[in-house]
Amino acid sequence: MMKRRETRTVDIGGVKIGSGYPIAIQSMAKTDTRDISSTVGEVLRLEKAGCEIVRVAVKTKEAARAICEIKKEITIPLVADIHFDHKLALEAVRNGADKIRINPGNMKDEGDLERIIDVCEEKSIPIRVGINSGSLMEMHTGRADPDEIMVKSMSEYLEYFNKRGFSDIVISLKSSDIRVVIGAYRKMAVRCDHPFHLGVTAAGLPEDGIVKSSIGIGALLLDGIGDTIRVSLTGDPVSEIYPAQSMLQSTGSRTFGPEIIACPTCGRCQVDLVSIVEELKARVMSNRSWVGKKPLIIAVMGCEVNGPGEAKAADVGIAFGKNKGVIFRKGEILKTVAAEDAVEELLKII
Repeated sequence: MMKRRETRTVDIGGVKIGSGYPIAIQSMAKTDTRDISSTVGEVLRLEKAGCEIVRVAVKTKEAARAICEIKKEITIPLVADIHFDHKLALEAVRNGADKIRINPGNMKDEGDLERIIDVCEEKSIPIRVGINSGSLMEMHTGRADPDEIMVKSMSEYLEYFNKRGFSDIVISLKSSDIRVVIGAYRKMAVRCDHPFHLGVTAAGLPEDGIVKSSIGIGALLLDGIGDTIRVSLTGDPVSEIYPAQSMLQSTGSRTFGPEIIACPTCGRCQVDLVSIVEELKARVMSNRSWVGKKPLIIAVMGCEVNGPGEAKAADVGIAFGKNKGVIFRKGEILKTVAAEDAVEELLKII
């Protein structure tokens, strides 16, 4: 079991993050924030899927003021994403934002930061200092060690907050290069005790972005680094939630449901294993009472080569032969069932 990096606690609209709390899943609404009904609808879909913190883009005063109405219709914390204009941050906080995200690459005026800190301090609102490699000019000079450039920039930026004694901060260091992401977070981890929000930015379409995010975020989670995560994908934001849950469960960070182990099938398989696994997963995962409980391991194996061994090692398992399967519970044979009855029989035992 990996040991979590020790951090201070930050409260984001009632969701506490840091090493004393579960790693939270975050996403971002992709609607125009001024369109209140569309934004609320998207956030509600994200909530239903399991998102725990949501961010919205704030590029106008109207968008900042819309936060007040959006907050009335949702239950998860809302983060205002601010770039360039510090006045938008002030307006967002006044309208109920639970956290402000600012980018050192495009908000450097110390006086503007002072004003943001003042209003966040007054309202007890945390700030995410989020570096994006694309907005740091130093990243495009051809110099070596881009992760070191990001860490240096973050360290210098944090001096503004340290001067004021403002420590209610979350840090992110994002790049589309997973090597830079991993290096930057590892280096920053030994320089402060602020919670980290993990992500690989501009990761692309799901088929590419899930792989890149799994490597980048997963490597850090296995190091014990990370307090919130987002799987940034090009497309529907709801598609970001399940991969995030899967990463957290696969690294032993959280539990969202039973873990189903299934063989890839081969020419020896004599049942429709894919359909069986898909039906079993859909029916098991529809019950959200699993969240947070000790994971149950279910093995569904297609033939006699490794099937019985894997099935015996699981909490519940089935190893198939021709049109039938042997069900095991904690290594003991319970019964032999027809393939068409396998899901129902497994569900009874589960």
